[in-house]
Amino acid sequence: MATLTDLEKQQIAEAEEILFSGPNKEGFAKDLFFGKFRAASIRPFPSFASLPAEIRSRSEAQVARVRDFCQTKIDAAKIDREALIPDEVIRGLADLGVLGMTVSSECGGQGLSQYEYCRVMEVIGGHCASTGVFVNAHHSIGLRALELFGTQEQKKRWMRPLANGEKIAAFALTEPEAGSDASNVQTVAVPDADGRGFTLTGEKRWITNGGIADVLTVMARTPDPANPKGKITAFLVTPDMPGFKVLETRMEKCGIRGTATGRFSLDNVYVPRENILGPIGKGLRVALTVFDFGRTTFGACCTGTAKYCLEQMMARAKSRRQFGKSLAEFELVKRKISEAAADIYAMESATYHTAALIDSGADDYMVETAMIKVFASDQLWRIVNDTLQVWGGAGFFTDQPFERMMRDARLNLIGEGANDVLRCFIAMVGLRGVGMELKGIYEGVKGFRPQSFFDAGKMLRRAPAILCPHDVLRPHARDLAKQIGAFAHACQAACIRHQEGILNRQFVQARIGDVATELFMASCVFARVIQLLEDDVPDSQQQLEIQTGVLYLNLAKRRNSERLKALAETFDDQSVKVADMWLGEAP
Repeated sequence: MATLTDLEKQQIAEAEEILFSGPNKEGFAKDLFFGKFRAASIRPFPSFASLPAEIRSRSEAQVARVRDFCQTKIDAAKIDREALIPDEVIRGLADLGVLGMTVSSECGGQGLSQYEYCRVMEVIGGHCASTGVFVNAHHSIGLRALELFGTQEQKKRWMRPLANGEKIAAFALTEPEAGSDASNVQTVAVPDADGRGFTLTGEKRWITNGGIADVLTVMARTPDPANPKGKITAFLVTPDMPGFKVLETRMEKCGIRGTATGRFSLDNVYVPRENILGPIGKGLRVALTVFDFGRTTFGACCTGTAKYCLEQMMARAKSRRQFGKSLAEFELVKRKISEAAADIYAMESATYHTAALIDSGADDYMVETAMIKVFASDQLWRIVNDTLQVWGGAGFFTDQPFERMMRDARLNLIGEGANDVLRCFIAMVGLRGVGMELKGIYEGVKGFRPQSFFDAGKMLRRAPAILCPHDVLRPHARDLAKQIGAFAHACQAACIRHQEGILNRQFVQARIGDVATELFMASCVFARVIQLLEDDVPDSQQQLEIQTGVLYLNLAKRRNSERLKALAETFDDQSVKVADMWLGEAP
């Protein structure tokens, strides 16, 4: 692997300081719930063309090496067929530095940014979903937990062999009773009387790399005087510890069959105190933090797969003839292609905005990463389905990759937080602030009648001013501002109408979560197109991207208009009633 000179390292460090510092240090998405468009947090967009030359050169070289390796060494169909990622593939990825890409060079890694790492993961994910998930589990959530929360002694012991691929990492949260409900971990960690260690007992399942990992971050419940159920703590566990037993190394599954999805038990496994990762009782913080990184690279993998699908749709549309025409001449085929291109542009925009936000040193981006995960996986699922439809009967057979890609893509709507759960999470994080603000107003105004509450709330919100220096985008800036204002009104109305009952109104939460997500995506696209107009790029590329971005803005506007209308005109109660009748829970 090529090494950088000291001068090159200094130049890159200076360029990164310029790129990843400044106004992007605050998140953007939460303010949407208040009707705000915080331009300083969304602009300038970190387009690749706007990056310093040193970073572009380094990134392009790494992407080229990984792309060549994928094309020559990774057989995605064989990996799926044999349900195995070969050792030589893992070794090759390690030699390329992929398994420790963002780890500092002092700890055996390459020291690249999250932005650069996402570009590499886009290539891997677009070539083989199993390999993408393997790398993501090892690096983005397994190794990353040690990197962010480990002590110097822990890092000295494990970081270098994990970064160079001598050892494999896994992150073990999921249990029979704990999945999306991460707080329901049942594995217990009982402290010794002398305080030197803990004894872990429980079972973990559906753990990527769980049956082959050398170092596992295991979540277990430790005693807490203030909480009878205890609090969750993260432990570094190795499979050579007595009582650790792999129950299944490779669980059979629908897609991403190449990954070693394992199940293991902990039967009175003694773990020394020095293996605690992060503060005692703060295991959920560890988990949620690394999920932010995992969901960002997750978005990159989905983007890579979606780009491959778009290429295949276009190739089939041009070559296949029916009714005396090529498929490319039919409007319904064109719609599939154009909408795929637009949604890919959006998922790519949000992924790289958030990657740069992480690199800037921001403290809070959990809503943005959840939005990326939901949007990218939802749209990829539709894009894969549309690709198979364009290919017709030919796409249904296993000599083409689309049935495999469809099986692989289905996992994305479940893994790293089920999408419906995340929709509600996005909504409730945003609505909490709105509700607290309204509560403060209500309590601060004596004689304020609840029925008048919404009238006062409306006076607090108006469409934000979104400045746009370019004529081609000015109408879309106005539309985006109007929708942000309408969304803020809808959030206020939901809080006032349902009050604390909003906690159980999942129909409302899901719609609000989807509107917020689409507004965030649209904001990223808007910022990216402005940056495109200011970058030095060929005119043909500029026009293609402008039109693609504008199409996405129109699609997002239409989708959100329908969602906002549904918030006011629903038959939710009827849906619940019918479901209860079928479930036998209604008279």
